[in-house]
Amino acid sequence: MNTEQDQTRTPPPPDPSAAAADARPAWVSGDLLDQWRAWVHRDQSRHEPDAPGPVTALAPWDLTPIAPVPACTPEDVESAALAARTAQRAWARTPLARRAGTVLAFHDLLLERQDQVLDLIQWETGKARYHAWQEVAQVAAIARHYARRTARYLAPRRVRGMVPGLTKVREVRVPKGVVGIISPWNYPLYLGVGDVLPALLAGNAVVSKADSQAALTLLWTRALLDEAGLPADLWQIVVGDGPVVGPAVVDTADYVCFTGSTATGRTVAERAARRLVGASLELGGKNPLIVREDADIAAAATGTVVAAFANTGQMCIHIERVYVHEKVYDTFREHLVRATRALRPGRSYDYTADLGPLVSPAQLAAVSAHVEDARAKGATVLAGGRARPDIGPLFYEPTILEGVSTDMDACASETFGPVLALYPYASDDQALDLANQGTYGLSASVWSKDTRKATRMARLIRTGSVNINDGAAAAAGSIEAGMGGTGDSGMGRRHGAEGIRKYTQSQTIAVQRLMPLGPSPKQPVESFVARTNSQLSLLRRLGAR
Repeated sequence: MNTEQDQTRTPPPPDPSAAAADARPAWVSGDLLDQWRAWVHRDQSRHEPDAPGPVTALAPWDLTPIAPVPACTPEDVESAALAARTAQRAWARTPLARRAGTVLAFHDLLLERQDQVLDLIQWETGKARYHAWQEVAQVAAIARHYARRTARYLAPRRVRGMVPGLTKVREVRVPKGVVGIISPWNYPLYLGVGDVLPALLAGNAVVSKADSQAALTLLWTRALLDEAGLPADLWQIVVGDGPVVGPAVVDTADYVCFTGSTATGRTVAERAARRLVGASLELGGKNPLIVREDADIAAAATGTVVAAFANTGQMCIHIERVYVHEKVYDTFREHLVRATRALRPGRSYDYTADLGPLVSPAQLAAVSAHVEDARAKGATVLAGGRARPDIGPLFYEPTILEGVSTDMDACASETFGPVLALYPYASDDQALDLANQGTYGLSASVWSKDTRKATRMARLIRTGSVNINDGAAAAAGSIEAGMGGTGDSGMGRRHGAEGIRKYTQSQTIAVQRLMPLGPSPKQPVESFVARTNSQLSLLRRLGAR
């Protein structure tokens, strides 16, 4: 890959399979497309003659059209929510064991037919097959985890009543009703389905707004859940222009789960708040990685490459800022550049490519603009820094920048592409100050042989997750632990207990026995108050809680 330090170096050849690769998987027939598209909710009784035409995304490998998918209107969303709400009433009464059985059946079907959805993910997003497989593995883990742990997460809880022995109180969890989920294109299976499964297990219905770039992946999954036994109306899918369909989802849901940009997340939160509806938001990030002086340099460099360039840098938790102790900076830089140059960009339905293209011409332009702005203002390109049209129209080399300053767009703004900036630091305190710069707080990484010191540092980083001796996957893949951000990176958590409890409401059920609370009809109020005051004082002296 071309660098400013070595302009004569020959770039790696394109993937030999690229020229022959056809973006559309050979097994995808017109009949199958029709079956999947039938899961897009359309209210035929009210559909306007001037309704929007179908949406057709472009395949990132070669910019050829993917199959057209029907576009929905706000009236379609309203109809979908009504159908979902009707189905939810019966689903909430369905025993949890049966709901879990449906999700476990889906788990098995997903693993059995994963090659199909891997092809669809690659067709719609262009990502390398290994990165598509990571979505399958993550969704399978989520399905298994919540199917087995929901009973514990949502178990009723006995609490002390007002009058011990006479007041029996239990807190129970009840479903919200209809959950609206708006998911992005970059992880269409994981982010599109990983939030749906716990919502369903908690007894809710779901209306999902599929991203138009990757709608087929979600529709394929909906068909698979139908085969696993999910009631037909319980999970509704709508497709269409975000500013048209998205607000309608928020306006008809009892809870909203949104993954996307910070700017859109603010709009979603404001709209939900006007209806007094809760929302969880996973938004942008400018995630830092710290390499301490005592780190295993080779391992840290390898981990940085994975965390920065996986999914071609198009993931919210990927690393964009790398801070390296000045005593090991040169050695780390050498390892990092070598590992980055070794990556194999390509497009094929196998595991030969390390990374795919960017998803759209707009994304390519945004990444190129960040790099060119930094280059023009004095940054050095250590690796990458250019498009690769010889491989495909949207390929961009994984890029390392050095000498990035605060006046450059790549310094603080999220690039969301295969670009990282490298900085030296002198002390742990300085590294923490640098890591905490900016308004994002989604994920971070610390590399050190002294995990105790690294853990102490981790607690001082303002972020939702910190990975020690891993770039990003250790925390995100630990399904039993919450995942989410702070600041401009959002609010709420997916995964773990909060990842399912957020789709429920706490309800208190109090049963009073033997006698009502308050003074009896024949007892003076003054006498009741005096006696109760004495009891309160006694409880204080006894240390009662």
